[in-house]
Amino acid sequence: MSAYFVGLLVPLVFTLLFRNAKSGKKRGLPVDVGGEPGYAIRNRRFTSPVKSAWEGISTLAELFEQLCKQHRDKHLLGTRKLISRETEVTADGRSFEKVHLGDYEWLTYGKTFEVVCSFASGLAQLGHKREERAAIFADTREEWFIALQACFRRNITVVTIYASLGEEALCHSLNETEVTTVICGHKELKKIIDISGQLDTLKRVICMDDSTLCNTSLAESGGSWTITSFSDVEKLGRENPVDADLPLSADIAVIMYTSGSTGLPKGVMMTHGNVLATVSAVMTIVPGLGKVQDVYLAYLPMAHILELAAENVVAAIGGAIGYGSALTLTDTSSRIKRGTKGDASALVPTVMTAVPAILDRVRDGVRKKVDAKGGLAKKLFDLAYARRLSAINGSWFGAWGLESLLWNFLVFRKVRAILGGRIRFLLCGGAPLSGDTQRFINICLGAPIVQGYGLTESCAGGTFSEYDDTSVGRVGAPLACSFIKLINWPEGGYLTSDKPMPRGEIVIGGPNVTVGYFKNEEKTNEVYKVDERGMRWFYTGDIGQFHADGCLEIIDRRKDIVKLQHGEYLSLGKVEAALIVSPYVDNIMLHANPFRNYCVALVVASQPAVEDWALKQGIAFIDFSDLCQKEETVKEVHASLVKAAKQARLEKFEIPAKIKLLPDAWTPETGLVTAALKIKRDVIRKRFSEDLARLYT
Repeated sequence: MSAYFVGLLVPLVFTLLFRNAKSGKKRGLPVDVGGEPGYAIRNRRFTSPVKSAWEGISTLAELFEQLCKQHRDKHLLGTRKLISRETEVTADGRSFEKVHLGDYEWLTYGKTFEVVCSFASGLAQLGHKREERAAIFADTREEWFIALQACFRRNITVVTIYASLGEEALCHSLNETEVTTVICGHKELKKIIDISGQLDTLKRVICMDDSTLCNTSLAESGGSWTITSFSDVEKLGRENPVDADLPLSADIAVIMYTSGSTGLPKGVMMTHGNVLATVSAVMTIVPGLGKVQDVYLAYLPMAHILELAAENVVAAIGGAIGYGSALTLTDTSSRIKRGTKGDASALVPTVMTAVPAILDRVRDGVRKKVDAKGGLAKKLFDLAYARRLSAINGSWFGAWGLESLLWNFLVFRKVRAILGGRIRFLLCGGAPLSGDTQRFINICLGAPIVQGYGLTESCAGGTFSEYDDTSVGRVGAPLACSFIKLINWPEGGYLTSDKPMPRGEIVIGGPNVTVGYFKNEEKTNEVYKVDERGMRWFYTGDIGQFHADGCLEIIDRRKDIVKLQHGEYLSLGKVEAALIVSPYVDNIMLHANPFRNYCVALVVASQPAVEDWALKQGIAFIDFSDLCQKEETVKEVHASLVKAAKQARLEKFEIPAKIKLLPDAWTPETGLVTAALKIKRDVIRKRFSEDLARLYT
């Protein structure tokens, strides 16, 4: 009998201790700061923001040179060799390109440094001057990393541009920064050729792909600028070396263009010191960095600060970076030839960054396979998942110890094989991650998944949840490089004196906060401030609240901009202004859920226009309310919105996927609009919450 009670008592005591340890742990601590009054929190381990984790190192160029000497014979950059490329045609006549990729071929730290030095010398030999800017316009690949480090060695400011950027935004980015050299892939080279007549300062293009493609493109371009292959520039520099011209900490390393959600993209100016501060801070958070030989799978855009910072962190610990893409990530990815390996299977990484959309695909794919199998396999998976979920939530009835190992071996081992089977740490950023997906990845991959909060303007530095924090919906305590302050926003009803948690606009301070927006002093002065102690602060416009342990939770946004699941920024007001021109629309409110990749809309129908259309179509209806519920009416109004969106050149994600037609006008008397007829989003959202919920089903 005593053994029976001991068997019950031990897990109970363990659970209580586990819960108390977690609930009592302080992850962030209050700190006295200057500037606008508010409630500020710092990292519990550092009393002041970290600037550099390496003594005597103040720039990314210095850091990279030191690392290449320190880890000379270790693998650094890996790329898969293309074995074959073929086109598959489906039954309905659509064609898809499929690739068969081989094993990773590696460059060591030592060899990479040689290539970087040669490419830097080649840039100088081509005539690129220090005061001129170079743009990197390409998908993530090893040449991207090499070009970046080469520019740093010549103190050349790099302009980063998303490979998916449209023509107008591309022209704006290149002309505003007066770029003279563009480094790109063959696909992006075609875009440059298409807009060649609109580029004011471009002198030379360096193509990352082979010289044959470059020569073909040169013949097509007819431009006044030259096209040289990446390998030829490297060879030129190798044969004609030039001494390095290293930067200072305050020199601008990168001008990173944002996605341009509210108009043309803004260029955020980042110094070497800014990026180095974030890299140094992340080094203090990820467990076991540098103690094991980590392998990182790089597939997110390097034009995004999350990926750029992550690759520099991996290099800083002597890790290996293997390049892939979202379309070749797993064995079942859309571009991978059936029966061949995806990037994760070939690389077997230990560390990854991800955006919620990728993790949602993994979750949905696994669940789809489990449901398809059904029977005993599904029951076993559901049981294993429920048992591990209870344990993660702190229940002593959950699966611990040997039982946990058993479920990992019997059930979750196959799920882990999707990403190679060796993942020990996963960082998610770029958009909110749903609690359901976070728990699923925690359990099935058996690795901590942590969320980070930061912006381009803070070099991705802000907050970072710790590996042992299994809570969901939060983004962690401040990074070692940052102070996080909440300030009152009375208009929105968010105050630092709120109970039980202080709430307010999130302001980030520290050496990671960037210089400002390129050639946009007005906007810079609006959101960047320097306090009386010399600390630089960035006003994010996001609304947050601090939990008792010092962790931050994002709860709202000051402006009507929503970040969708895939990371796109959706400006509600901008889209509404474009769609309200439809003759069928009297008023409209767009709604976006951060955990979805599309938006929906509540549309107040214009009674005269809609009834006139219905009469011409011979559609019978009892009253206007009845007409608004008819499927053909909804289709007609939605089609008019799509037409208006195309005329306004909106992106696909900005067009509402579903709409709800409302027959009654929004007037000040209804409380849904102000006296100036501006819509009251919160009131409308609450009034029509059930309708909005149905639009997402």
